[in-house]
Formats: sequence, C-alpha cells, structure tokens
Amino acid sequence: MRKKRVSIKDIAADLNISVTTVSFVLNGKAEEKHISKQLTKKVLEYVEKVNYKPNQVAQSLRTGESKILVFMVEDIANSFFAKLARLIEDLAYKKGYKVLFCSNDNDDNKSMELIHLFKNRQVDGFIIVPSPNIQSTIKNLIEEHIPVLLFDRYYPDLDTNYVVTNNAEATQKAIEHLVGNGFENIAYITLDTQQSQMADRLNGYLDTISKHGLKEISLRLPFSKTISDQGDKEIKAFLKKHPEIDAILFATNYLTETGLEVIKREFPGLIDRIGFITFDDSHLFKTYSPSITAVAQPTANMAKQAMDTLLKLIKSDKDIPNKQVVLESSLIVRDSSRKRF
Repeated sequence: MRKKRVSIKDIAADLNISVTTVSFVLNGKAEEKHISKQLTKKVLEYVEKVNYKPNQVAQSLRTGESKILVFMVEDIANSFFAKLARLIEDLAYKKGYKVLFCSNDNDDNKSMELIHLFKNRQVDGFIIVPSPNIQSTIKNLIEEHIPVLLFDRYYPDLDTNYVVTNNAEATQKAIEHLVGNGFENIAYITLDTQQSQMADRLNGYLDTISKHGLKEISLRLPFSKTISDQGDKEIKAFLKKHPEIDAILFATNYLTETGLEVIKREFPGLIDRIGFITFDDSHLFKTYSPSITAVAQPTANMAKQAMDTLLKLIKSDKDIPNKQVVLESSLIVRDSSRKRF
C-alpha cells in the first residue's frame, strides 16, 4: 500500500498547534508573526523527522506561482538547443525555478498542443522556439498576461519579447570570409521556410553573393526531409548537378552533419578540395578532419538575456514594454575554410 503523504494538517495535529502557525514557520514568517524560537525549532525538527514535502499544486494555488518554466525548442536532441537547455536550467535553478523541456519538431499542431497543456498546468512562463504558424497562440498567451518570450526566431508582425542573433550579418561575414579566401562558386544549403532566422540567413547569403557578382547555388530543403533519408538523397543530387561548387555554407549544424556524411560516402576526396562553414558550432566540429569553421551564436548570453527578461515579466505586477534583443554571433575560423590553392 502506498504510504500516505504527510500534510500541514497532520503536522499541526501531532504538535497540537494551528495549521496557520505551521504554515508561517514553513514559509519563513515565524519572526514576523512573533512565533517563539522554541516553537519554530520544534516545528522544523518535526518536519525533518517526518520528511515533509510541500504539495506543489496547493502551494501554487496559494501563492499564484508554480515555480515552473517551460523551454520549448525545435529538437532538444540538437546540440545547439541541448546546450541552451542546460544553461537555462542552471540560471532558473539559481532563482528557485525548475524547467520543463519539450520539442515541437517545428510542427504547429504539436506546438499548440504542448502550449495548451502547460498553460493548463499553470506554469509561470514560457521560452518558446516557435514553429512557423503559431502567431495566434502566442498572441493569446500575451493577451492572457502569461509571460512568454520567443527565442532564436520571431514573427515580424507580432510585437512580443524575443532573443535572437544577427543572422543576416553573421551569414554575410561567413560568405565574405570564403570570398576572401578565393572561393567563387559558393553553395548554400538551407531549409525551405520563411521563419525569421532562416529568411535572414538566406538574405545574407543572397546579398553577399550578388555584391561580389557571383552565382547563386542554393538548395532549400523542407524540414520534414531533414529528418529522413530523403535529405541525403536531395543533397547527393544537388552536388551531382553542381560539380563547379568549391565551397558550401550550411544553414544549420544538422544540415552540416548530413551533408558531410553524404560527401564522405558518395564523393570521396571532395571534402579536402572544397571549403565548408557551418552555422552553429559544436565541440565535435573541432575534431572533424578538416576541423569545421563555424558561425557561433553566443549561447551563454542568449540564455541569460532570455531568463532575465522572462523573470522580469513574471515578477512585474504591471505591463512592461516588450524587449527585443539581437545579439552578435562570431565566426570561428578552422581548417575547412582555408585557401585550397
């Protein structure tokens, strides 16, 4: 039989004192309520003896706070989001919050279902990497005064809090680096989406290619194909169609991993003849041969800015202006983008 959970009422009855007195002691208000040190000590020692654990649901109903946050990402298994999840978890824990993590797979229905679920669980706030078309769901959260912050991407037509990076400028810097090293047929492998982060990266590529009078060579893959072997086939066909390619910029780290696997398997020796840059760094990219040049987003600062903004929203008892944070990425140069001639 399951052991009955000890309640505040049980503690009060066993010690022959009021429930209110126990509650004041457990909430650190003994001195404020003029409860004697002797009685306070007695309550605390008994609580430890019976291993009392507060009922979080009842506590959240009483205080209006669950002390739980939600971090919804595209794919928690992705190294970029996994690193951010750990950073956010650590920052939240220091402030007395726990974090629930979930993946929406860039799927609108799944995103809306998860948001509805956690909203009904009365979490204190959301950090959301939004899927393409959930503007109305995000707008509803804002109108219901539920703290929410968009992360990594945003909706240009929705006024909300967000933390992103300078995707267009970072992509321009990467292409300029390749051009400066003598590459002339620079391909871009990206996602076929209008989400803000990918649209900005694509524009950065197109603007820089045009500036230098170079030819656009791009492959735009639907997200669904990147999580199946169809993505491998598309990249293989793309490389066969464009033998002139002498460098590739990948728009995400998982596209980089897929692309390099295809090249090593289907085009032996090509990896040593053309240049590569990936968006989003990983410690594994340092160990590749050649090591992979990467556009590195400032994950620690992104996490800090997101948590600072969300906690201000949670703690404020009035509406505060939305905050839009755009941080600068850096280019980490390694062997893969060196001159080949």
